[in-house]
Amino acid sequence: MKEKSLFRSPVVTEKAAIGVAESKYTFYVGVDVNKIEVANAVRKKYGVQVASVNMLVVKGKQKVRGRIVGRRPDRKKAIVTLIKGQEIAEIKELF
Repeated sequence: MKEKSLFRSPVVTEKAAIGVAESKYTFYVGVDVNKIEVANAVRKKYGVQVASVNMLVVKGKQKVRGRIVGRRPDRKKAIVTLIKGQEIAEIKELF
């Protein structure tokens, strides 16, 4: 899978900031990506060693505008845990 389509964006929330303190970084990724692809892409892009990757799918919300009913697309999050003592400086700057 191409690296450009793999990572959508880092998740910037309070909960993600708490994870950064524990060397856990959260990214939005494509819905067709698996854990191995995420781990390899993080190793290649940031030059760090990955301990584990957890994935979860965030279901899209239903939105109503008058009589028109729509739905936001589903998103997938990847929570990447790094080996102790390593960090991703680019993402840590966001918090």
